[in-house]
Amino acid sequence: MIKKLNYILTRRDKKFFIVLIVFSIFVSLIEVVGISAIMPFLSIAIDFNYIHTNEYLSKFYSLLDFKSDVDFILIFVIFLFLFYILRSGLNIYYTYLMAKFSQGRFHLIVYRLFENYMGMAYKDFVKKNSSNLTKSIVSEATNLSSLLSALLLLISELFIILFIYIMMLYVNYQVTLVLTLFLFINGFLVLKTISNRIKKHGINRSEILQNFYEVINKSFGNFKLIKLQTNDKLVLNEFSHSSHSFAKTNIIAQTLIQVPKFLLEAIAFGLIILLVLYMIWIYQSNISELIGILSMFILALYRLMPSVNRIISSYNNILFSYKSLEIIHNDLMYDNEILGKDNVSFNKEINIININFEYEKNKPILYNLNLKIEKNSKIAFVGESGGGKSTLVDIIIGLYKPIAGKIVIDGVELSDTNIRDWRTKIGYIPQTVYLFDGTVSQNVVFGNKYDENKIIRCLKQAKIYEFLSNKDGLNTIVGEGGIMLSGGQKQRIAMARALYTDPEILVLDEATSALDNETEAEIMDEIYDISRGKTLIIIAHRLSTVEKCDYIYKLKNGQIIYE
Repeated sequence: MIKKLNYILTRRDKKFFIVLIVFSIFVSLIEVVGISAIMPFLSIAIDFNYIHTNEYLSKFYSLLDFKSDVDFILIFVIFLFLFYILRSGLNIYYTYLMAKFSQGRFHLIVYRLFENYMGMAYKDFVKKNSSNLTKSIVSEATNLSSLLSALLLLISELFIILFIYIMMLYVNYQVTLVLTLFLFINGFLVLKTISNRIKKHGINRSEILQNFYEVINKSFGNFKLIKLQTNDKLVLNEFSHSSHSFAKTNIIAQTLIQVPKFLLEAIAFGLIILLVLYMIWIYQSNISELIGILSMFILALYRLMPSVNRIISSYNNILFSYKSLEIIHNDLMYDNEILGKDNVSFNKEINIININFEYEKNKPILYNLNLKIEKNSKIAFVGESGGGKSTLVDIIIGLYKPIAGKIVIDGVELSDTNIRDWRTKIGYIPQTVYLFDGTVSQNVVFGNKYDENKIIRCLKQAKIYEFLSNKDGLNTIVGEGGIMLSGGQKQRIAMARALYTDPEILVLDEATSALDNETEAEIMDEIYDISRGKTLIIIAHRLSTVEKCDYIYKLKNGQIIYE
């Protein structure tokens, strides 16, 4: 666990963690002083002569030259009152610091996760389940924050127990050792019988939560199909089963986590009774002289029990959340793309030289493929599904890397040092356009700098500005997934988005395949029009879609079989 946390936490986090541990030691010492002060206070309250018989109190009395015992007691009480106020303030501040550390790490962890996912190579990302990625960001990071909080609380309470235990040994080691034996045996039994079950439910929780997210995502993603098939009941039953399982495992875990508290409280009460009986039996004649010691032991046990309970609860919380630590650690171990900032110019041609590519070993998608694409030419790749069209284009635009061969732009090989700049030259219109629930302008800009004049120009080029003018203009809401628009209108928004960055290369990945023939023909005419002065690359099934291209290449089994 320490090794994984060491990888996840930053250098600054570790410094903060060490400061908290040091502060927890100081707070623990304050706790011990607070308990120790009760014994002389009660002894003085029972017998004022204790002021003069106690070595330390008598020296303090003489040093400050008190006039009477009452004055001394008054100052002592005021000091004790102020001390307990200070103790409470320090504990509140320490609790705040622990919350700041654990919950503050949530922000940093989810940011690192999201940054890592965004930094994945496209080839790696498409293999991931988006439900799992969402689960890690939303749920597993929250559980990891709880684990950090539990770890800090455990360390803090360990110091408190250690210092109180040393004090109890100093006052009466025989009684302390007997109490220790009782507590150790009961604590061991609790951990053995309960903690393993909690760890098991923690693993189950992660698996159930994964299914929970998958049910939600696929149901929302196929909402229209569900309504048409009128199988709401089946979906609700699947969700109910997943939700019920998640709730059940949390109920059991939370119950088990609280069991030690009640057991230890009963044990502590029994120990206090035994301690009183022991004192009465041993010191029958002068029990009043031991009221201070007895009270100190009772108060120490009273303070120890919550600490022991919090340690066991924190330990069980760590076990329950440990799977989250493993998941986040593994997700942060993904290799990200490390891309340079070199520029690459495209003034003449793209040369595709002996390209080989495979998704699975010894199962080639493309092999020994050669091709030249001239600047401002209009080319198309056609063929059956699985022929390698989209894969080839993804290699050309820099999303995939070939396992052999190279892409050369104006004599410069495409590599990690210049691929970032190359991607900025690409305008991409996919087959399935994802529009998020926002305005048209927000969907067109999509993370780029907002320029209203530029948005309007691109919408006019995409032949949709007039339609929007009859609605709310740039502020027209598209709905999640563009549900408020027709298929053709969504494609036009996608065209405007692709044009917004002024790309040199425009790529259409079967962008019109879902449209009717008339709409497709209309949009393709517009695409040919707006791609003047740009290189146009089209992936299509139908030849009618690409009849105005300069070159049409048919791919089959990873090879260009004719032009």
